[in-house]
Amino acid sequence: MYKVIGQTNTRAFRVLWMLQELGQPYEQVPVNPASEEARSYNPLGKIPALVDGDAVLTDSVAIMTYLADKHGALTAPAGTHARARQDAMTLWVIDEMDALLWSAAKHTRVLPEALRVPEVAPAVAAEFAQSLTTLSRHLGDKPFLMGDQITVPDILAGHCISWGFLAKFPKAPETVQGYNKRLRDRPAYKAATGR
Repeated sequence: MYKVIGQTNTRAFRVLWMLQELGQPYEQVPVNPASEEARSYNPLGKIPALVDGDAVLTDSVAIMTYLADKHGALTAPAGTHARARQDAMTLWVIDEMDALLWSAAKHTRVLPEALRVPEVAPAVAAEFAQSLTTLSRHLGDKPFLMGDQITVPDILAGHCISWGFLAKFPKAPETVQGYNKRLRDRPAYKAATGR
């Protein structure tokens, strides 16, 4: 059984959702980042971490990719053009959505107050709004980013869209709202939020 280290309201949620989609059993250790227990799994104190046997894996996207490859689901096969396109989409979401949300979080609550620059918030929110418009174009009339099936970048994007909503970022275009509703209506998403 897998062990997921991290609170549900962090990037650990991505891993919890992924495991629910895969139908894999897991135990959650709901610790906060930078806590002593988090540091026992990752010396940097970052979460999530995934314990798989004797191995401790870190970084939510690396963990999700590992799980998808290991279980042969929610991903295109490694070494294919489809996988290269999927990886490009995953990296786009990291660069154009996750990074903006993390910048906003750092300057509102994570960094020591003396290092925060609250004036970045409007620029970051505007960039995020542009990213949502681009995401809408990527989706087009497809149900998921890569086509008819949910894959790793959908879980990542779904988490980022929800994070943006909680951060009171601009409202998403209707296409993205519908996409987000499809993701949030999934039984695996609901199960991950309810643990």
